[in-house]
Amino acid sequence: MDQLRPATVVLADDHAIVREGFAALCAAQGMQVLGQCADGQSALEMVQTLQPDFAILDLHMPGLDGTEVVRQLRTRGCAAKLIILSISREENTVRRALRAGADAYLLKDGPARHLRDAVIFVGEGGIYISPLLRGAGLFTEPQERPAGNPLASLSPRELEVFHQLVNGLRAKDIAKLLDISPKTVDTYRASLFRKLNVHDLVGLVKFAIDRGLTTT
Repeated sequence: MDQLRPATVVLADDHAIVREGFAALCAAQGMQVLGQCADGQSALEMVQTLQPDFAILDLHMPGLDGTEVVRQLRTRGCAAKLIILSISREENTVRRALRAGADAYLLKDGPARHLRDAVIFVGEGGIYISPLLRGAGLFTEPQERPAGNPLASLSPRELEVFHQLVNGLRAKDIAKLLDISPKTVDTYRASLFRKLNVHDLVGLVKFAIDRGLTTT
């Protein structure tokens, strides 16, 4: 991202008061709002046309929902950081958004600082999930795992740790960013090593490079 200009953003939500609220939050953080819209198809077209640095997309919109907008944008090679905004805390909903290509999942009832944290975190190549979703049992392993994509077997939290490890962060730095203990990071790391059939960090980085999953 060009550090000499403000970060740019497109906002999509079918409630004007929500859009305006997030526009004010973005402006307060020095971001430039390029456009706002109220439905999924308009969001898809607006992001492709305006090419913002970030897009904040409501999960439930008329026409295409936020996850489908994310999926289509990624299919078309969109490089914007895509943030899903929702009231849903359902684990499978979070998983679908992340697997579609979302960089962050925020809750509408979360504090304003979560938007700030998400913008900073995903701007540096991370995946951000609202801390309000980090309750006990939310990120347990699914009973059934989709076949084909190796990353489909990872929980949302394991995906967070995966991306930070392959981008060079140490366990203590990941722990600080995700507000968990270094021991918990080690637990997630061991689990994703097992699920991806790699034996060390070098193998994990090679796994990511071979699949184009690194940000450098």
